[in-house]
Amino acid sequence: MTVAAPLPSPARLSIGVTGHRGSNPPFTANRTRIEAVLDGIFAVIDAATGAEPLPLAPTRLHSLLAEGVDQIAARAALSRGWHLIAPLPFGQRLNLAINAQPGSRADAEVLVAGAEPADMATRARAAAIAELTGKAHMFELAERDAQITALLMDKLDHPADIDRAQAFAAHSSERVALAGRVMIEQSDIIIGVWDGETTSLVGGTGHTIAAALELGAAVIWIKVQAPEDWTILRAPESLAVPAPIPADERVAVLEALVRAALRPPAGGLRAGIAALGQEAWHSRSSRWWTAYRRIEALFGGEGKPFRSLRQIYESPEAIATGSGAGVIAAAQALPGGDAVFAARIDAGVLQRFAWADGISAHLSDSYRGGMIANFLLSAAAVIAGIAYQPFATSEQKWMFAGVEFLLLGAILFITWLGGKRRWHRRWFETRRVAEYFRHAPIMLLLGVARAPGRWPRGADTAWPEYHARSELRALGLPRVAITPAYLRGTLAGLLDVHVVSQRDYHLAKAEKLTRVHHNLDHLSTRLFQLAVVSVAIYLGLKLAATLEMVPHAWPHNLSYAFTFMGVAFPTLGAAIAGMRYFGDFERFAAISEVTAEKLDAVHARLTLLLAAPDDALHFARAAELAHAADDIVVSEIENWQAVFGGKHITVPV
Repeated sequence: MTVAAPLPSPARLSIGVTGHRGSNPPFTANRTRIEAVLDGIFAVIDAATGAEPLPLAPTRLHSLLAEGVDQIAARAALSRGWHLIAPLPFGQRLNLAINAQPGSRADAEVLVAGAEPADMATRARAAAIAELTGKAHMFELAERDAQITALLMDKLDHPADIDRAQAFAAHSSERVALAGRVMIEQSDIIIGVWDGETTSLVGGTGHTIAAALELGAAVIWIKVQAPEDWTILRAPESLAVPAPIPADERVAVLEALVRAALRPPAGGLRAGIAALGQEAWHSRSSRWWTAYRRIEALFGGEGKPFRSLRQIYESPEAIATGSGAGVIAAAQALPGGDAVFAARIDAGVLQRFAWADGISAHLSDSYRGGMIANFLLSAAAVIAGIAYQPFATSEQKWMFAGVEFLLLGAILFITWLGGKRRWHRRWFETRRVAEYFRHAPIMLLLGVARAPGRWPRGADTAWPEYHARSELRALGLPRVAITPAYLRGTLAGLLDVHVVSQRDYHLAKAEKLTRVHHNLDHLSTRLFQLAVVSVAIYLGLKLAATLEMVPHAWPHNLSYAFTFMGVAFPTLGAAIAGMRYFGDFERFAAISEVTAEKLDAVHARLTLLLAAPDDALHFARAAELAHAADDIVVSEIENWQAVFGGKHITVPV
């Protein structure tokens, strides 16, 4: 069956913006200059993306659409044909009501109800926000709207009460910080228009910039007092000592930042994607490369050790109605969910997972099966070379030497083939791609993503991470209002199901690999013991013949047989020990056991959270648990790659 690789999505640059509101005095004083600098930076970004040889989708700008910098940047982005994405800290109507800054409860209630307020200034601010939200793709954090609305009304009812004002400010700032985190995770570069005064105000511009730097995002800092002297911050420490960029170097530095966001620094993104697309799809595993899995079957204690080990790989076209059917159904059943987005998960994630998973499984068989075959062939070659002694004459030795020669040649051929076809490296790369996509639907539906600086990297290549990130970025945020019902459906129907299935898989894997390790260890020990016994018997016979307790001919007649056993048993024992060392079954069992324990802890937390009433079901908690599960998956990938990283296919010496 011919199965084509899923076509890569066009690369896309994603920008986030944060900045002061119009009430900030330095911003107000320099607004015209700031607008000009922003427009100039956008022009450089446009030119840099336009010069890229890769096919690109329109740039995205993420903005919370607050009055001030957010709206200025949003309008500038729309004028350039960019896509405007709005991760709102509240539901759309409450967000409008808060950002329109009503002075009375009556105006606030009208805005929340979707009508126009009486106050003209409030109405103008509301109209400006409504205009932009009508053009934006919105992701609304609305699960706390009832509580925040109550705090807003209470504050407006008691305008002189500082405690009520602080309560509203604290809770609403927390929501803004959450939306800012979503923006950071979805962006390659953050643009911050900031006075540089403080990073301690939760949800404020300085706080968002500091959070972006902690998460590994590059920040273009436009200081409101001197906007033309903008610079680029790359680490949290740069807030203490920002390094100015000479005016004649700014454009080149910004262009390099855009290029780094669109492709990996070495090798180019297209090279990696092309390599994945050129992989030949196999509908099933090869019967010639199952030696590693045969060892697991023989020593794993699961019964039927000689059963067929051929695997049928699920094709990308079949996964939506196969193993991925539950994910698609759960995504489409989410209350208030984005049905279009849920449908896109099939082609955008599941099919890519199926392709990479099938390719990786086939390469795994080739690499690990080839290495196990080398160990077995090595032992067989030694045994064949000496087998003429008990079974033939010296004149017939050439036949056994010929067999030994063929076996040694097979070892060299497998080693050459594995190196030429890069089985080891290709397995690593495709497995990383598959595992990033495995957990992705849950992250996408929650609007949660791995932040720019939190992606791992292989020792010699970065394209799997860039490819996965690019494809997940192509889907972006769903067009939803997050509600308690939506959160409950995502956590119960998707995240917990995934966590429990992965936990159970790793528990079973840990048990099986532990048995494999102990059984291999037991067999290799017994073979060495047999070698000792055979040598001891021969020496005993020799001593007995010397003492004339047995005929003198016995040791001489049996010497070739005992020599053969003295070589064959330790050779087989060494081969078994080598396979045990190569497979590192005990260490992989420990990795799976730790992974299962971590996943079980996440499951326990999910159980507690799902038992809570709707008013205690918060997006922050759900996002944290999704991140925790994702971190466990990535940690497991890094651990097994650390084990196998230096075990290239080679001759078994």
